[in-house]
Amino acid sequence: MLLELERECLEVYRRKVEEAANAKARLHQSVAAKEAEVATLMAALGELNLHSPIQKEKKMAPLKEKLASISPLLEDLRTKKEERRKQFADIKNQIEKISGEISGYNYPNDTMISCLTLEDQDLSLRRLTEFQTRLQTLQKEKSDRLHKVLEYVNEVHLLCGVLGLDFAQTVSDVHPSLQRANQEQSTNISNGTFEGLEQTINKLKTERRIRMQKLKDIAGQLFELWNLMDSPQAEKNVFSRATSILRLSEPEVTEPGVLSTEMIEQASAEVERLTKLKAGRMKELVLKRRSELEDICRMTHIKPDASTSVEKSNALIDSGLVDPSELLANIEAQITKVKDEALSRKDIMDRIDRWLLACEEENWLEDYNQDENRYNAGRGAHINLKRAEKARITVTKIPAIVDNLINRTLAWEEEKRALFLYDGERLVSILEDYKLTRKQREEEKKRCRDQKKIQDLLLTEREAIYGSKPSPRKSNSFRKTNGYRANGNGSMTPSTPRRNSVGGATPELLTPRSYLGRQNGYFKEMRRLSTAPINFVAISKEDTVSTYTSVCDSELGSPPHS
Repeated sequence: MLLELERECLEVYRRKVEEAANAKARLHQSVAAKEAEVATLMAALGELNLHSPIQKEKKMAPLKEKLASISPLLEDLRTKKEERRKQFADIKNQIEKISGEISGYNYPNDTMISCLTLEDQDLSLRRLTEFQTRLQTLQKEKSDRLHKVLEYVNEVHLLCGVLGLDFAQTVSDVHPSLQRANQEQSTNISNGTFEGLEQTINKLKTERRIRMQKLKDIAGQLFELWNLMDSPQAEKNVFSRATSILRLSEPEVTEPGVLSTEMIEQASAEVERLTKLKAGRMKELVLKRRSELEDICRMTHIKPDASTSVEKSNALIDSGLVDPSELLANIEAQITKVKDEALSRKDIMDRIDRWLLACEEENWLEDYNQDENRYNAGRGAHINLKRAEKARITVTKIPAIVDNLINRTLAWEEEKRALFLYDGERLVSILEDYKLTRKQREEEKKRCRDQKKIQDLLLTEREAIYGSKPSPRKSNSFRKTNGYRANGNGSMTPSTPRRNSVGGATPELLTPRSYLGRQNGYFKEMRRLSTAPINFVAISKEDTVSTYTSVCDSELGSPPHS
């Protein structure tokens, strides 16, 4: 019995020992597995040095204590791993989304995202920081692209507004996500969208350039027709938007609809209407422009072209031999030519004005010198005295003014290789005749002074012989009116006829108007040369000479003329 009991006890003991050994082995295996998992998690999370002090402290601890101490650490690492995986997954999704938006939702070839598709081998903070950096880079790129897309879309909106096009349809043709009404789909920021927007903008700018040039041409025609037709301002205001682009450059045109097809069609229709109306009034326009040409020629003293005179223009238009438009264009060319010629003649014309003003002062001075009451202390006498002093200074400068004018005229003729004509006559000839008549006039004045001295001498001798007697009545010939006086409207009209022969006793002092009136009667009405009234006065001494001669003949006989 004892042996049997001993054997049974041994078997129970052996069984217990085996169970204990098995339990220890299982504990060892469990601890080793958990330690291996902890090491793997630490390696994946980048926390390799976290478990080393714990192993050193509990190296000799029982297995159950080891298992009890490692289990919370393992759970903590597992929780941390799940959180880290969620962070990586969230960043991965954002990277994939932004990369898809940038690439046009193609499969991105991103090595960083490819690493996440493998085993979770590296979930360290370093790796997480790299992904976060990559995500921030993509977010910045997305923000820049969105800003650039917004700029493109705004430019497309501006161009569509100016051209009168449908903005929504235009951007939808590039990509449907660009339409603001589509809130569900995010804005596409791929390179394809950029290329499409750039092509659309270039296309719209080209269309804007074409339409703007077309509208400028139409607006220029409108202004030309308005000027020809004398259109009222109210009629012009209707197309003020269309004509406003003439002074603007392409980037400055921002008014909505100003380059729309409707605006261009309206302006074109107005041009067609005015063109038809102009055809009916072409004869009136031709005569009007011819009148303007004659006015310009009269003001600048240039002889107008006789080929487009009023009579010839009427005859040509009535006969139908010439297109009125061509005739009008010819007159316009003549107007331009006359204006250019007047600009080149301006310096000489100014000097002619100075010469004529000096002549006017000379004529006034002669009238003033013949006034016997000029020294009376009346109202304005001192003013006339001052003017007389200035006039005497001016008269002394006339020969120099004439010579300078001749020299400049000759220089102009040499430069232009053409004659300087003043109302159809050569100015140099007019000035030479003026110098000649002025010289003859001075000689005549000298003769008159000599005759007056002889008369005074004869009167003195008579008084000495017969005694004094009342002096003869003073002749009114000393106060003879000037050759030209201003009429009521400021123009010059001849008061008495003049003799202009070179050998005559009283030659007239020729000025451009008197000379040309003698030559061809062109200035029959004596139109004004400038805005200031100009008197072309040539003081005749005929009556004075005749009076002196009659006195001398009555006493001693007429002295011979030198």
